[in-house]
Amino acid sequence: MDESFMLMLSNLLHLHNALDPSTPLLSSPSSSSASSPSSLLSSSSPTPLLFFTLASLLSYLASQKKPASTKPPSSTSTTATNPESSSFSVSAFRALSTEHIWSLEAPLRDAQWRTLYGLSYPVFTTVVEKLKPHITASNLSLPSDYAVSMVLSRLAHGFSAKTLASRYSLEPYLISKITNMVTRLLATKLYPEFIKIPVSRRRLIETTQAFEELTSLPNMCGAIDGSPIKVKCGDNEGNVYKCRYGYSSVLLQVVADHKKMFWDVCVKAPGGSDDASHLRESLLYNRLVSGDVVWDKVIDVRGHHVRPYIVGDWCYPLLSFLMTPFSPNGSGTPAQNLFDGMLMKGRSVVVDAIALLKGRWKILQDLNVGLHHAPQTIVACCVLHNLCQIAREPEPETWKDPDEGGVPVRVLENEKSFHYFGDSLRQALTEDLHQRLSSR
Repeated sequence: MDESFMLMLSNLLHLHNALDPSTPLLSSPSSSSASSPSSLLSSSSPTPLLFFTLASLLSYLASQKKPASTKPPSSTSTTATNPESSSFSVSAFRALSTEHIWSLEAPLRDAQWRTLYGLSYPVFTTVVEKLKPHITASNLSLPSDYAVSMVLSRLAHGFSAKTLASRYSLEPYLISKITNMVTRLLATKLYPEFIKIPVSRRRLIETTQAFEELTSLPNMCGAIDGSPIKVKCGDNEGNVYKCRYGYSSVLLQVVADHKKMFWDVCVKAPGGSDDASHLRESLLYNRLVSGDVVWDKVIDVRGHHVRPYIVGDWCYPLLSFLMTPFSPNGSGTPAQNLFDGMLMKGRSVVVDAIALLKGRWKILQDLNVGLHHAPQTIVACCVLHNLCQIAREPEPETWKDPDEGGVPVRVLENEKSFHYFGDSLRQALTEDLHQRLSSR
């Protein structure tokens, strides 16, 4: 028997003698009858039987105990053996976010926070406050701010679940689970608050006036574009996810305003789809076609009632609510080329917004989440992008997609009335623009 068992047995004897000193559990050599098992079992007190049973159990457990392994611990196993992980522990985060953070001047504090999590400390606390009730309701064993910081670190730097697992000393599946939970909350609970169609008159006037200052075109309220988000797909998905640049992707569609903020986001198509098809599958398209979106701002241009409209490139159909260029290569008349140049200047805001989105949230440059969770992760980054724009966060280095080419898209049968009306509106806007700028 080893030393631990002997110590347990000794403690057991002392306890027995304290409880029932009249009945010795181990007798002296001279009293052989008291030391026999039968005498113990026939004792009038239940105490000897109880302690005999316990001693037998301890003896069995001691005999079953396996010798300690001499194998050195794995280098990837625990928190204590990983010096790097100590700086990512809950206690380290708590010290950083409560004690150390207040010893810094606000610019230094926010710069450090942006380096770690992609946004300043005040914006970070806003995200945490809005998500905390939902995270708490999920019974997550980690603090809400710690879980949010972990996910923001992944989104901002593009870390994989495996990389974060080694840093935070958590299993990769748990990192993925927390990422999926936080991005789902961002994409559902915070989306309605931070991504809104500009239907209020005050916001609509502000937006259209800003676009007019930029382009000299009246009543423009947004610019639309699509961008492939690189994803990892299995062989069984086929080529449907292959985008025009040759890699597997899902297609992101956004509409941006003059502040490079998104007021509509859609992720419904694989990368092999074209921009026009993705638009037609979106909720925004159905709302605009059905007249569900009411823009209470109508202007008269050469006898035409022009409601607010969005602008896109030649990959989109020309419709009454969507203006596109006459020509992708500048082969139109001088008036048409002038219109195209101004329209593309308005479209540039959405190109810049997407470049800023991918530069700020680097995970979108090569998405390393499951395909099923890709849409919510992309939408979550768009929500965070708007939060940063509202807070006027500094713009990081952007990520530019390659220039795209294409030909004017075919108009569907059910779109012809919208197309004819859009064509007459575009012509009126072109003539009005040419006359105004030529007379200056």
